[in-house]
Amino acid sequence: MKANTISIEADGLKIKGTSDRMVQLLIAGLLTHTLPPAANVQPAAPDTIPALGEYWPGQGGVNAGYVAACGDVPAHYLILGDKDLGEFEWGRYKEESTATSRWDGKANTDALIAVGGHPAAEAARAYTADGHADFDLPAAAQLYQAWVHGLITKGAYWSSTQRSAYYAFYMVFVDGFQGNDDKHDELRVRPVRRYFI
Repeated sequence: MKANTISIEADGLKIKGTSDRMVQLLIAGLLTHTLPPAANVQPAAPDTIPALGEYWPGQGGVNAGYVAACGDVPAHYLILGDKDLGEFEWGRYKEESTATSRWDGKANTDALIAVGGHPAAEAARAYTADGHADFDLPAAAQLYQAWVHGLITKGAYWSSTQRSAYYAFYMVFVDGFQGNDDKHDELRVRPVRRYFI
């Protein structure tokens, strides 16, 4: 069975393809002109991507691996800050938070910063490197990604993912254990940022 094709012609340029492909091209063109500049980024050239765990010049940390698009967050590379920031409380013990995403550290950190009183998230957001000031407290899945790739090998680190009014998720890197701990306890903080491709 032959696929239905359509043609679009504008200013002497004619494009012909399947209806599905033409809709994709139209939407991509519209998004390019309507999304904010941060979303209209050029992909990294394949030969400029360092190996996992290697410092990524100009990106503020090490390459922590590729992250496929999820929800409304486009595909990107996770950049892991190259140093610990110290130990901090998660904060706001006995209070519910909207920081419940298991994979979106930015959304969680934004929610925690907006209400204040979250030292671990505030430390991560205050971190700067290579001119970047868009670091976050990693979500539970982002910490897991760092463990899977062997980028952190010891210590217990806070995630930005809340478990309940009393607990938030953390990860022990010596064995990959993820659990939840009292928000008033002090654990290590390692910031992350997203590099969109």
